[in-house]
Amino acid sequence: MDSGSQLLTDIISTVEFNHTGELLATGDKGGRVVIFQQEIENKNQPQFRSEYNVYSTFQSHEPEFDYLKSLEIEEKINKIRWLPQKNAAQFLLSTNDKTIKLWKISERDKRPEGYNLKEEDGRYKDPNAISGLRVPVLIPMDLMVEASPRRVFANAHTYHINSISVNSDDETYLSADDLRINLWNLEITDRSFNIVDIKPANMEELTEVITAAEFHPLQCNTFVYSSSKGTIRLCDMRASALCDRHSKLFEEPEDPSNRSFFSEIISSISDVKFSHNGRYMMTRDYLSVKIWDLNMENRPVETYQVHEYLRSKLCSLYENDCIFDKFECCWNGNDSVVMTGSYNNFFRMFDRGQRRDMTLEASRENSKPMQVLKTRKVCAGGKRKKDEISVDSLDFNKKILHTAWHPQDNIIAVATTHNLYIFQDKVN
Repeated sequence: MDSGSQLLTDIISTVEFNHTGELLATGDKGGRVVIFQQEIENKNQPQFRSEYNVYSTFQSHEPEFDYLKSLEIEEKINKIRWLPQKNAAQFLLSTNDKTIKLWKISERDKRPEGYNLKEEDGRYKDPNAISGLRVPVLIPMDLMVEASPRRVFANAHTYHINSISVNSDDETYLSADDLRINLWNLEITDRSFNIVDIKPANMEELTEVITAAEFHPLQCNTFVYSSSKGTIRLCDMRASALCDRHSKLFEEPEDPSNRSFFSEIISSISDVKFSHNGRYMMTRDYLSVKIWDLNMENRPVETYQVHEYLRSKLCSLYENDCIFDKFECCWNGNDSVVMTGSYNNFFRMFDRGQRRDMTLEASRENSKPMQVLKTRKVCAGGKRKKDEISVDSLDFNKKILHTAWHPQDNIIAVATTHNLYIFQDKVN
């Protein structure tokens, strides 16, 4: 699915399936949210899965200006999170750097007709001309999808929001910026509770920032947040109102043989995600994906190298700022496979049970409908084989930062800079 014009505002900045996988939302740098809906399958041909087509598009955020700090607040959507569906309407949270909004997405396929006090075009009638009472009726009309803002949660973050996460109690959610995490009630917009604050009294003593935060999928009192130093802290809100003292600290000692000038930068965690069953969590740093057992803090139970061949290229990646790219990661529906992005529009999948991994490419040339993706291999040095790609020919401007996996089926959404690709497993 291509977005056509290669404008800066069209750069996709977040991708998220809803809880059933029927809807897929993307946010972009221009503040827009585009929702795709999975069409109803043909029951006679179950091998042909349905496609995703555009369901609704709306402008979620506009550019703003902070007059007190003389700062522009860009409209870019940093994160989208769906709320569990309670009725016919869908709800989602979207955020830019400063403001979180709760949107209601609803369908309308009927309209009222037969008013007593006004004409069909909306003009009011002369009351003296009304001779009888009519009962208004609902008549069918073309389906219309409406997106309306229901709540605006603003003015609670001094720094840029990097994460939002809906709690399993379906009543609260958290928002995290570089130094603080706030807890909100979905019904209350004018106040939030600060639950983590790592800002030092003297900003010159600042050594780390918060990079991501997420609620546990089953325990409403538990959440984690990751730091730029490569640590993950698990906090229990039952322990105290301010969770500055963590319950668990997950950190892997650094291998002295890999120590370099870039060690601290590449150890910064860009994403943290709990498994669906709540037993594990996955973290993504610049070169690897790690799976942690919540019962074991001293080291991850699994480590997967995403693009180890870039270790020798860190100097040039530092110079072109790519070393600061924030890659996301995701689990499949039963937590058996994890996925994350890389450069050259490559994305990586790791099968945890069979300890297999594969590299695939999302590009217009290779992604014709129903075409099977070929696995890719990168040659780090030495003699290059026929199907391998040299590490020196990788395009670092083509990158996959945002990926999402359907909660039930093997359908994945992969965002390159301007295009969204949706792949599904091969059906015989």
